[in-house]
Amino acid sequence: MAGLVLYQRDDCHLCDQALEVLAAARTPEPESVFIDGDEALEERYGTRVPVLRDAAGRELDWPFDEARLRGWLAG
Repeated sequence: MAGLVLYQRDDCHLCDQALEVLAAARTPEPESVFIDGDEALEERYGTRVPVLRDAAGRELDWPFDEARLRGWLAG
């Protein structure tokens, strides 16, 4: 489960909700990467944030709940 990254924006209520789901699922705290101002990240994640990425490069787009998150982590 190590190596989780959450791509997000400043002042993003959906990002806050995603962090709440991660906390409820008791995952390790992800690295937060804010895409604001980074042209490449804006292009890739602009309308998709929040997006959770694991060390293998798999991505989980919002919306996700605790059950979907656990299934994704187990997969």
